[in-house]
Amino acid sequence: MKCPQCFRDNPDVALFCGGCGTSLSAFTTRGIGTASSDPPMVSFVGAIRLGFSNYFRFSGRSTRAEYWWWDLFFVVTYLGLGFITGLIRDLSPFGFLVAPGLLFLLGTLIPWLALGSRRLHDINRTGWWQLMWLVFPFIIPPIVLMVCALKQGDGNLNKYGPDPRRAATQVPDVSS
Repeated sequence: MKCPQCFRDNPDVALFCGGCGTSLSAFTTRGIGTASSDPPMVSFVGAIRLGFSNYFRFSGRSTRAEYWWWDLFFVVTYLGLGFITGLIRDLSPFGFLVAPGLLFLLGTLIPWLALGSRRLHDINRTGWWQLMWLVFPFIIPPIVLMVCALKQGDGNLNKYGPDPRRAATQVPDVSS
């Protein structure tokens, strides 16, 4: 069975993709032998795994769930690291410490931009829209990009690839 996220071939009896960890059981049957037409949603852990496994992948599409789970992971981890950094600085006799939050921010900046680009692709927009932060740094980009992130993705094949939630049933036309 082909994985709907990374398109890797897996054995028919596999429950999860060997490449990205996406659940394959939802694409075969759900419950006691009843097929499900409901596409699976990515989990919190699955979104983190996909974020890091697609570190430099700016092409393709990502679901809303993948995007928002990644944002939750990013915000919670960054705030937690900031709290720990504050405690360490208060207890440290040296006064200077390389902030773990800064290292985390630098380590997750590229996957965050790549995921944002793939999310914009899901609503048939170019990933270059993220550059609005450079032109209008304060009010306009957060509002526009949040509206884009909240929009439901195109349910069909678009110029950026197949629908990530239904990729197993869509085969992109590579002949042209």
